Amino acid sequence: MTKQKKEPLVRISKRTSGLPTWKAWGIRVAALAASLVVCALVIYAIVKMNPLKVYGAMFEGAFGTNKRIWVTIRDTMMLLCIAIGLAPAFKMRFWNIGAEGQILVGGIASAACMIYLSKTVTTLPLMLLMLALSIVAGAIWGFIPGLFKAKWNTNETLFTLMMNYIAIQMCAYFVALWENPFGSNTVGVINPQTRIGWFPKLLGQDYMLNVIIVLTLTVGMFIYLRYSKQGYEIAVVGESENTARYAAINVRKVIMRTMAISGAVCGIAGFLAVSGASHTISVSTAGGRGFTAIIVAWLAKFNTFVMILISALLIFLDKGSIEIASRYNLSNHVSNMLTGIILFFILGSEFFINYQVKFHHGSKREARA
Repeated sequence: MTKQKKEPLVRISKRTSGLPTWKAWGIRVAALAASLVVCALVIYAIVKMNPLKVYGAMFEGAFGTNKRIWVTIRDTMMLLCIAIGLAPAFKMRFWNIGAEGQILVGGIASAACMIYLSKTVTTLPLMLLMLALSIVAGAIWGFIPGLFKAKWNTNETLFTLMMNYIAIQMCAYFVALWENPFGSNTVGVINPQTRIGWFPKLLGQDYMLNVIIVLTLTVGMFIYLRYSKQGYEIAVVGESENTARYAAINVRKVIMRTMAISGAVCGIAGFLAVSGASHTISVSTAGGRGFTAIIVAWLAKFNTFVMILISALLIFLDKGSIEIASRYNLSNHVSNMLTGIILFFILGSEFFINYQVKFHHGSKREARA
């Protein structure tokens, strides 16, 4: 006697072995192409414009002039620096949502040096001091939630998120303390005449030093995570804390040390924002990039070289969206929607890289006595 057993139409299972690199990137490129097609349909449906002209405007918004090219590069380096800072914590499966606060405290330290020491210290020693204090401030801000997690197993997501709000209020206090001119509730550009504490031009470019610092961090963090003993410990703790303890790894020490490093790199991002970009400090100095960098770190699977490409793509989308909103008098919601569609497809491509989808037809005969 036989009985027909219906098979599910769709079966989803996690891939037991990773896809070859070329296939994984092929899926990502296909997803990006599909997102551009969908965006083209949306553009035509809403504004009846030629999508190619809109995409051309996006390109001009990011790379249309030499100044725009370097601003895009500057912002890419900023986002990349934050993503590099998040990489070790996330690889350890410590959900550091506090990059915004770590950037702000690093920026506060840099701004304080520029305001209080500009008349007594020359630019080079001042910048080295600013860098050191930004690293220390960010490291402390990262170490605190790491300590609480290691000692009392607190929820790192909530803890780091709340640290953001504390940093915002601290920043608001210092903005009120340093406001210039008085009553403006803004710090204004610091040292606009002397430019003490500003990044100097290198090779004729204002933002070349930003590139050098961040690319150095990119190489350094890649080597640290991939080839160092501490990078190995981070990976083991991220996979299984019990396995790490069995391997005689001091899990508490690894957690605290890694979060201090994560916060320190984000503190450097605050230094870049103040000394190498805006030359001021405000509660919007981080600008939400601490959260955007989470997408960069995850999509790159903590590979800092891949983060360069993803950071550049996200900044391009941001600059392009601003350009088409202003050029074609579109609502910011439309431009943000286009960015969201592209990100949705890119993030969705990771599903097909990590999981396989099988379709079944017909039914399976099952024999019964």
